[in-house]
Amino acid sequence: MKTILNIIWLIFSGFWLFLGYMFAGLLLFITIIGIPFALASWRIGFYALWPFGQTVVERPTSGAASFVGNVLWLILAGWWLALAHIVTGIIQCVTIIGIPLGLANFKLIPVSLMPLGKEIVSTDQPFAGRW
Repeated sequence: MKTILNIIWLIFSGFWLFLGYMFAGLLLFITIIGIPFALASWRIGFYALWPFGQTVVERPTSGAASFVGNVLWLILAGWWLALAHIVTGIIQCVTIIGIPLGLANFKLIPVSLMPLGKEIVSTDQPFAGRW
């Protein structure tokens, strides 16, 4: 079932979200200061490409630098991304087939708000990042 949902997601949403996050990551990578944000953008992009069967967990080794980076990300880009995921998720939930896609969009909101200090793992091993 995850594969079918991922294929439908890829066709209707995932590919375009992936391209957007990859392009944003390339722009952020231009500056040295933006490299951690570019890596976070690419991580979100790959998660947005194939979200079913994956989940986000806190990385236990993240510290104060992740917190400061997340505050900057939230102010500059995070709330725009979250708003876009909310609007897209609501639109997708209008149809019965789109409800799982809308829920996947809602699942992307926390990581789009504060991506630093997070790890994306398979749902088969949701505690992998904690050990």
